[in-house]
Amino acid sequence: MLTFHIDNTSNTPIYQQIYSYIRMEIESGNLKSGERLPSKRAFASHMNISVVTVETAYGQLLSEGYIRSKAGSGFYVEDYNISHEVEEIPDISIDCADVKYDFGTSSADTSLFPFSVWAKLSRATLNEKTTDLLNSCDFRGIKPLREEIAQYLHRFRGMEVSPDQIIVGAGSEYLLGLIIQLLGRDMAYGVENPGYRRIYDIFSISASRVFPVPMDEKGASISAISGFGINVIHVTPSHHFPLGITMPIVRRQELLQWTYSKHERYIIEDDCDCEFCYNGRPAPALQSLDKQERVIYLNTFTRTLAPSIRIGYMVLPEHLAEKFRSRLGFYSCTVPVFEQYTLAKFMAEGHFERHINRIKRVYRQRRDTLINCIKNSPLSNHSVISGEDAGLHIVIKVMNGMPQNELVSSALKAGIKIHGLTEYYSFPDSNIPENSLVVGFSGIDSEQIEKVFNLLF
Repeated sequence: MLTFHIDNTSNTPIYQQIYSYIRMEIESGNLKSGERLPSKRAFASHMNISVVTVETAYGQLLSEGYIRSKAGSGFYVEDYNISHEVEEIPDISIDCADVKYDFGTSSADTSLFPFSVWAKLSRATLNEKTTDLLNSCDFRGIKPLREEIAQYLHRFRGMEVSPDQIIVGAGSEYLLGLIIQLLGRDMAYGVENPGYRRIYDIFSISASRVFPVPMDEKGASISAISGFGINVIHVTPSHHFPLGITMPIVRRQELLQWTYSKHERYIIEDDCDCEFCYNGRPAPALQSLDKQERVIYLNTFTRTLAPSIRIGYMVLPEHLAEKFRSRLGFYSCTVPVFEQYTLAKFMAEGHFERHINRIKRVYRQRRDTLINCIKNSPLSNHSVISGEDAGLHIVIKVMNGMPQNELVSSALKAGIKIHGLTEYYSFPDSNIPENSLVVGFSGIDSEQIEKVFNLLF
């Protein structure tokens, strides 16, 4: 019988502690290939924990190929014959100041921010609103801003929503925390793997059960979602981060049907990259296709305006909006009223959409420059580019014989910061490509992009 210490004071869920322990025992060779694991019920009784907790841990190990299930017999350790020699990674002691070119995915070019317009509207807000700026506002945010967001979503995303369904908050991370409180910490949540590591961290801290859902060529795997027993799935259908997949309509409908097949299943649609679609209009929002109030829509102004403008919003189905009012309406809105009124005026006068059109042209040019540089470099015959139709990054699969760590480290020695795809996996996956780079282009101009390729080649 397996025995280990459960840390009840840790923020790490118990199922994840069990998963990590068994995985370590398999990788170290203490649990041999073909060895039978204790039954879920026996293990739960031995450790004085629930069967569901053990089932969740076994499910994770099963999905990642560490164990296999044999009908009527139980769970067995899968063949695990792998070299444990540690690959030497060169020691690169480089200071942040030595990074001259940052191809990170969270950068934004703040020089594109419309300072003069924003300053003018800020002054007008101060003159017109006076005492309104000093008073607290509705827990959902000021109504003028929620009205502008509702109109924008109708024009740009084909969504029919009421301002009363919209909750304004200080960024998507804060709003995700509220969603978990609203739906319940004991629900089983799924997050895309790979994906934003911060999203996985938020769910891990706030919810009792979190599952990393593997991706296929159409997006989050429906079979994995069903197999894990997930109640709520967080997805980025317009432009998956970091793989760049745009979820096709067939998969969107499959995802909606999955929610409809059982009570209290929901989709959290994170639409943070929807404005940056370079080939025609973006695909319809999942929320606009939903007929049974199962989609919670989430977006932010951080990428379109500036990282320091911590204004995000979510659109709740009507029944959840009412539930939010009754259960969580005591929360105060976390965005300053002054910033809300300024942004509402910015949107009402058409500045926001003009700003989007402007920065989209700039980012499209940078994307084109980056792709052309790759095609005109020695990499052209040894690389495959994907995810270029939308968003603020591309994925480059490099097939020149160099593993990912060497690609990243050699670039870093030249003062160039590039991230490897493996950095975005919350859990290991046997299908992780070991030679792919995630290259952002929003924080570096076209002239610098060309200089970088002259340095590299």
